[in-house]
Amino acid sequence: MTRILHVAQPVDGGVGRYVADLARWQLGAGLEVAVASPPGQLADDVGAAWVRWDAVRSPGLSAAGETRRLAAVVRSFAPDVVHLHSSKAGLDGRLLLRGRVPTVFQPHGWSWQAGGGAVGAASVAWERLGARWTDLTVCVSADERKAGEARGVVTARRRTEVVPNGVDLDRFRPVPAAQRAAYRAELGLDPDTPVAVCVGRIDAQKGQDVLVRAWASVRVECPDAILLLVGDGPGRAGLVGDGVRLLGEQPDAPRFYALADVVAFTSQWGEAMALTPLEGMACGRPVVATDVAGVRESVGEGCGAIVPPGDPGALAAALTDRVRSPELADAEGRRARTHAEANLDVRKTHARITDLTLRTSEGC
Repeated sequence: MTRILHVAQPVDGGVGRYVADLARWQLGAGLEVAVASPPGQLADDVGAAWVRWDAVRSPGLSAAGETRRLAAVVRSFAPDVVHLHSSKAGLDGRLLLRGRVPTVFQPHGWSWQAGGGAVGAASVAWERLGARWTDLTVCVSADERKAGEARGVVTARRRTEVVPNGVDLDRFRPVPAAQRAAYRAELGLDPDTPVAVCVGRIDAQKGQDVLVRAWASVRVECPDAILLLVGDGPGRAGLVGDGVRLLGEQPDAPRFYALADVVAFTSQWGEAMALTPLEGMACGRPVVATDVAGVRESVGEGCGAIVPPGDPGALAAALTDRVRSPELADAEGRRARTHAEANLDVRKTHARITDLTLRTSEGC
């Protein structure tokens, strides 16, 4: 039986959820799977399959010690194939393995997108080198693949596959009106209050500061509209505005999507194919999303609106249209759920990834 070792850093947010869901699916398919990562939500989600691997998120001098610790994990588990998730795991894992064990690398957003200048140039140089020790690169969107091609990391000589992200259609689903009203009541909201929801880490990349500026304009048109920010992060302290509520980290994201009139996704850069728009659509809600990588591939026609990053005016107009018109929001939400059912089932994603991983382990 093929033994698959997933190595992940970071362990939270979309990457952590992705790895946990994939590992659980593979375990359910009868494969031998382990997940090496620092402690965190990912460790809790995969339970007994988790193996501790201490690693910080940023590159630096810590890589030497992290690589030694990862070597011990590899010796103990003896994988047939190693699946590295995100840039830091991709760095440590490929420095260690250097092609000696079949290796799958999934960037979940390229490392150079996190910073420009010398840091960005060094990231591109490393990714070109690391690609030589990669048997298969998996991109979650055509946009991500194109970005790799533009920097010479993805080439015709190196095997690369695009496997779009998916969503759990059973966990993320529409709810009856009575349940939606109950979710709102828990927050002190009336059933008819116009509500927008933004779920995600709060920092400059995710653009909640732009969203809060836009919300001031939404409130001019809809004075009783409420914006719920679900998540936490370094940008939280500065997010203050009329009708803006910061709820912090919440364990049950689907209920917040379900109670919304519209889901806002406001990332400014650094995405590949974010999960938030997929989850919002699966819950039967329209999505107003910034035009970053993967959005046009995932947000179906008639399922919401796509606006330029960094444009609070365009963002405000799209949000206002939907919080002011429940009929529009509901019609787009129905189309969004239909689109998710037809195109975004995570079971298809997991099956495709697993097939590619097993073929890689066999040298195919």
